[in-house]
Amino acid sequence: MTWKADYSEYFAARAAPLRRLGYGLSGDWHLAEDLVQHTFLQLYRHWRRLDPSTLDAYSRRTLVNAYLSHRRKKRETAVADVPDRAADPVPDLDLDVRAALDALPPRQRALVVLRHLEDISVAEAADLLGIAEGTVKSQTAHGLAKLRSLFGDSHG
Repeated sequence: MTWKADYSEYFAARAAPLRRLGYGLSGDWHLAEDLVQHTFLQLYRHWRRLDPSTLDAYSRRTLVNAYLSHRRKKRETAVADVPDRAADPVPDLDLDVRAALDALPPRQRALVVLRHLEDISVAEAADLLGIAEGTVKSQTAHGLAKLRSLFGDSHG
């Protein structure tokens, strides 16, 4: 089997799970598609040098790093009609999971999604983001505490 056939096979097997991870991180299917496209472009460029046993970890790391990089960039939104004044904030009592995840800082959000949506271990998350295991534990705990507070859950 050629390396291109191996790459195509990997793409077919992993595109959907990576898209789900991208959506979990960004909350936007279009951005998730862009993150997956970036990830597979990087995989294609480096395929022959990658260790097959670490492809999934490399793919997740590439996608998460692309998401975090995207979040660091300032973005402007174009609108057809400029409002006369800023909208008054209205508290939303029906806070959903997406809005709650949006309230987390990017790294906390990434860790909550990786640990609880992707079900990866503390060690894998630490390796993926290049941080200490203790940082994974504390940042995940802080993220979950914030989610609980947003939903008004005082239970641990």
